[in-house]
Amino acid sequence: MRNEFTAVIEHDEIWYIAYCPEIPGANGQGKTIDEAKESLADAIV
Repeated sequence: MRNEFTAVIEHDEIWYIAYCPEIPGANGQGKTIDEAKESLADAIV
């Protein structure tokens, strides 16, 4: 079964920060959008 979640990605001066509003505490970061999304996916699994 596959679940879909919302990913919110914000950018500061250096990092991309990703979090999932539906799952408190699920967040990730990376120097690229792809790294941030992958980090968030790892936090959710």
